[in-house]
Amino acid sequence: MPSRIVLFGAFDRHNFGDLLFPHIVSKSLPNQAIEFAGLVDRDMRPWGGHPVKSLVSIPLDENATLIHCGGELLTCTAYEAAVMLQTPEQARQAITCHDADPLDAERWAAEALLTSRRIPYVVRADRGRLIFNAVGGVEWPLLQPIQQEEVIETLRQADWIGVRDHVTQGHLQAAGIACSLCPDPAVMVKEYFDELIQQRSLRGEVAQTIGTFPKGYLACQFAAEFGDDATLDQLANGLNKTCAETGLGVVLFRAGAAPWHDQIEPYERLSARMPAASTRIFHSLNLWDICALLAKSRVYCGSSLHGGIVAAAYGLPHVSLIPPQKTNRPDKVSANRNTWERKSLNVCVKPDEIEQALVSALNQSAEELKISAARLEKIYRENQQQWLWVVSQCSG
Repeated sequence: MPSRIVLFGAFDRHNFGDLLFPHIVSKSLPNQAIEFAGLVDRDMRPWGGHPVKSLVSIPLDENATLIHCGGELLTCTAYEAAVMLQTPEQARQAITCHDADPLDAERWAAEALLTSRRIPYVVRADRGRLIFNAVGGVEWPLLQPIQQEEVIETLRQADWIGVRDHVTQGHLQAAGIACSLCPDPAVMVKEYFDELIQQRSLRGEVAQTIGTFPKGYLACQFAAEFGDDATLDQLANGLNKTCAETGLGVVLFRAGAAPWHDQIEPYERLSARMPAASTRIFHSLNLWDICALLAKSRVYCGSSLHGGIVAAAYGLPHVSLIPPQKTNRPDKVSANRNTWERKSLNVCVKPDEIEQALVSALNQSAEELKISAARLEKIYRENQQQWLWVVSQCSG
C-alpha cells in the first residue's frame, strides 16, 4: 500500500453527500495514513466531517495516491465552487458583483481558490496514483470546450475512473475516456456505519423527533429553488393530505447549508402552512444526525440525491422532487435513479404530484427495496476492489 493517501473532494463545505464520501472511502483503507483535502482549509468536524486541508498545501509526490472521493466533480466550475465556499452573505455579494460577467467571475474565483483550474475539483497527480471514485458530470454538454478539455486531459492521466451514472459515462466515452459504472459511495452507509447511526438515533434531536411521532414520519427536504409561494402551497397541500391519509408526521430537514443548497427560511414558510402537531423542522446539520433521521423514517421525499440514496440503503421508499421550473438541463438525481433503480422503485415527481407518489411509495415491496440495496452494495464493492488493487501497486 502507498505511504500516503490523499482523499479529495467537495467536503470542505456543508453538503450531506460530500461530507459522507470520505467516511465511506476511508473505511476501505484501514490502517493507512490518510489526508483529507479540499480547495480550502476548513474544519468540518462540528458537522460530522473531517479536518480538511487545502490541496495546494499537500505535496503529491510519487508515494501519494490522490483519490477523488465522489460527487458531481466533473462539471463544478471554479465560480460555482468559490461561491459555495463562502458564507451566505459573502456568497450574495459575490453573485451580485460577478454573476453577470463570466470573465470577471472566473478571475474572482481564481483569486478566491488560489488556482487557475477552471474545473477545480478535478486534479491531476503527475507523480503518484490518480483515482476517480464514482464521480458525476451530467451537465457535461453545458461546459465550455476549454473546460471539457481541461477535464479530459486530467482524466487521461488517471489510473482508474468510475462514474456514477450512465449519462456521465456516455459523455466521457464519447470523448474517448474509458470508465467503469460505479454506484455512488453512499450506497454503503448502512453496511459501514449502521452501528453509529443507530446510536445517534437514541439521543438528541433524532430521539426527540422519533418520540414526537409514534406512528412514524416522512423525512422531507428541498433546495432553495422550491421556495416560491406557489411551490410551497403545492408541497403543503400534498404533505397535509399524505399525513391525513397515513397518520405520519412530516419532518423537514436540510441536506446542505452551503450557498446554493437548502435555506431555513422556505422551511419555516412551509411549516406555517401545515398543522403544528404534524410538522417539525429538524435543525441539526450533523451528518450522522441526518443519516439517523433518514434511517428511522418511513419514507423520504426531497430533491437531495443523497437523501434518496441513504434512504434506499436502508431499504426505504424514496420520492425525488423535480424542480417546478425544470427545463431541459441534465438532472443528476434522475440520471442516478434511471441508471440503478428498477422502474417500479423509480419515483421522480413535481411538487403538485407528491401525495399520490408518497402513498404509492409507501406501498412498495419491502423485499424489492431490500434486494435493490443489496445489489448496489455488491456492485460498489466490485468497483472498490478494482481501485484498491490500483492503490496497492503504489508501494511506500
